Amino acid sequence: MKILIVDDSNAMRMIVRRTLREAGFGHLEVQQASDGNEALELIRKNPPDLILSDWNMPNKSGLELLYALNEEGYKITFGFITTEGTAEMRAKAAQAGAKFIINKPFTAETFAQTLGAFIKD
Repeated sequence: MKILIVDDSNAMRMIVRRTLREAGFGHLEVQQASDGNEALELIRKNPPDLILSDWNMPNKSGLELLYALNEEGYKITFGFITTEGTAEMRAKAAQAGAKFIINKPFTAETFAQTLGAFIKD
């Protein structure tokens, strides 16, 4: 199973990757992208099974990436990892098809509980 981590912060991508390992998902193939545009290019070449995306990024936000994937007909499990989590944001994410929002700061336990339903060995 392939996971794509999309975040404009390299440090945060590394933290997400480490937390995936700590949550028991270290065996998965992980790709990384620094914004929605880079992610879209990677997805078109080699679609992942799960996308973990930041909400706020330059060039193309996480929500804009999700909209683009919907327009192109991709059916990839998509979730946000973000510092924001307002009711309005959650509603927008759900309407666009996001399966979950994980708020920062997060723990390995949060990853295990939230992602366990979506990650298949």
